[in-house]
Amino acid sequence: MHELTPRIEQQDSADGRLFVVHGAWTAADLTGQPVWEGLNSQLAAIAGSRQKPAAWDLAPVDRLDHLGAQVLWNHWGRTWPAQLKVDDHQRAVLETVARFSASPLPARHKNDWTEPLVVLGSRLLGLLDHAKGLVRLIGQLLLDLMRLVRHPQEGPWRDLSGHLYHIGATALPITALVGFLIGVVLAYLISQQLRQFGADAFIVDILGISLIRELGPVLAAILIAGRSGSAITAQIGVMRVTEELDAMRVMGIAKGFRLVMPRALALAVVMPLISAWTTIAALGGGMLATHAAMDITPSFFFNALPAAVDVSNLTLATAKSVVFGVLIALVGCHYGLRVKPNTESLGQGTTASVVTSITVVILVDALFAVMFRNVGI
Repeated sequence: MHELTPRIEQQDSADGRLFVVHGAWTAADLTGQPVWEGLNSQLAAIAGSRQKPAAWDLAPVDRLDHLGAQVLWNHWGRTWPAQLKVDDHQRAVLETVARFSASPLPARHKNDWTEPLVVLGSRLLGLLDHAKGLVRLIGQLLLDLMRLVRHPQEGPWRDLSGHLYHIGATALPITALVGFLIGVVLAYLISQQLRQFGADAFIVDILGISLIRELGPVLAAILIAGRSGSAITAQIGVMRVTEELDAMRVMGIAKGFRLVMPRALALAVVMPLISAWTTIAALGGGMLATHAAMDITPSFFFNALPAAVDVSNLTLATAKSVVFGVLIALVGCHYGLRVKPNTESLGQGTTASVVTSITVVILVDALFAVMFRNVGI
């Protein structure tokens, strides 16, 4: 062992045990992993001993800085030993450490059976706070819509047209691609099962009902929630970070009328169109896959689809899409307005916005499925 390696030697005397400290107790000598692990083992063994040490001798120490003194001070429980032999420099270092860490070490936290209940209660209170904020946002949106109806010339029409383009037109390629691929995959999976029972013609019914009534609107809503819902939260969150929201409040500009309402109206208008676009792309992919896998011609597909799918399914899908769009906009604005003026909160708010939007879309779709289970089927 190197002579400068920090270590502690035990010596037995008539008065009890004596711990003699050797080596260099400095930051440069204590940071090595093998040295630190060996020293920790020695200190743990001494702390676990039932016999109380009689004295400590630091005279053989070659070098001692504040980090080494802090290690010894913490091991002593932040109290002076009964007997301590040190020189003037070592005592000055130890007294400096003792002065800035005079309080005893905090007691180790013990697991309490009430802790899960406290965590659950805090989560429920946080959920209620979010629900209250969302309800307040819905009420403010209704008031802003009434103001827009009474004074349409004051409406933020330029903001609305910009959101229609950025949320709707720019999302057409990705929604069409994903919808087309979903239709292809769904058609191939269904064809494998229907071929076993000789029910090839029923693939049009299954694809039509599933895509027009459920998958088309839900898939479009999920894509828009991940694409545009996060953008809404990020835009408003950046306005919070750059203090633009504070400037709007000072200038007397209503945040709901200029920020929330245009985005909610834009998504309410755009979502049914994107849903129909995604559904058409998915039906096109399903039609091509059906023709390749089951030799069902596109003409038969076009002729059988109107008879298989009632018009009420399209009406229900459109109504769901409007609700999805408004909810995605409200959730995005809700989390954007709650962002704190720092980048970490901005990232957390954007992530929470996307997750919450997708969850809300699926929950509302399940609610629609239960309430309108006898419509169009």
